[in-house]
Amino acid sequence: MGTTIQEVFSAWLSTAGYALFAVILAIALYKALVFFLVRFFTPASATRMFFNAAAPAIWVSLCLLAVNGVLHSAPEDLPWRGGIQQAVTLLLVCSLTWAAVCCTSAIGEVIVKLNPALEGQWKKARRVETQTRFLVRGLNIVIVLIGTGLALMTFESVRQIGTSLLASAGVGGIILGFAARPVLSNLLAGMQIALTQPLRIDDVVHVQGEWCWVEEVTATYVVLRVWDLRRLVVPLQWFIENPFQNWSRNSADLIGSSMVWVDYSMPIEPLREEFARLLRASSFWDGVTESVQVVDADDKAMQIRFLMSAGDSSTLWNLRCDMREGIIRFIQANYPQHLPRHRAHMLEANDLGV
Repeated sequence: MGTTIQEVFSAWLSTAGYALFAVILAIALYKALVFFLVRFFTPASATRMFFNAAAPAIWVSLCLLAVNGVLHSAPEDLPWRGGIQQAVTLLLVCSLTWAAVCCTSAIGEVIVKLNPALEGQWKKARRVETQTRFLVRGLNIVIVLIGTGLALMTFESVRQIGTSLLASAGVGGIILGFAARPVLSNLLAGMQIALTQPLRIDDVVHVQGEWCWVEEVTATYVVLRVWDLRRLVVPLQWFIENPFQNWSRNSADLIGSSMVWVDYSMPIEPLREEFARLLRASSFWDGVTESVQVVDADDKAMQIRFLMSAGDSSTLWNLRCDMREGIIRFIQANYPQHLPRHRAHMLEANDLGV
């Protein structure tokens, strides 16, 4: 046994030396590449962002590629050569897949950086970011599937059963399609949303009675941040099959109202004047919409609607609350007798026949 190990060691000595030398050359090449990029590209450049994202995977891939090249040129009768070469090839495929995924993920960051949300361009920036996130995740899925397939093909047994797998691919595909129908439907819904853009990152939406912001869009679901900081996770397919409100689809500007019930004897003109004064004193108002209307009445009181506008949903909510509070305070201070009241008709005793 000792002789066998000594023979194996002797046979591998030169090959291991060549492999070590090749790894050193690969590391030197990597260092030279790093020096070149640092010397000629700024940290904010797209090239540096791609390289920084995939740097560990590139380093590992170069070393494995060097070792794999040495093993290919090694003698065929070298002990354990086939198993070691297969393991190195498998690791090389995994590292290249890793590098490809890192580079693809960096695409999103580069595109978002090249399309900042400047004044007047926020709509375009959000559209580009949302489409990029969808496409990057789709590409990553495809890259991982291809890498997994190539990794499996390094095994001889997998290649041998490839013909029989292809023969049964039709039936297997149908079965897999039914089993993975929810996942596939969400992936297809994601592609449809990326192309048609019914919602985008940072859009304000009203979903299932909740006022939310689109915080994250993945390949299968959307994370919505509710106004009270809860997170609502909704499958992508839901947005294709159900109606929802997008409050910032074309513009973030919104119109809102505050409702106040008052007695029929309340004069309307003082309320209009006070509402106009409150709006002009508020920093939330955008100066566009201003209206006071009696919109409802019943047997006890009438309802007055104070219509106003603001630049976005959060500002509008604060404006509505401020206006409602200001109008109520104005009525309490100046017309307390005109607040809603219950009326009763008093009858004399003889009117009742008593």
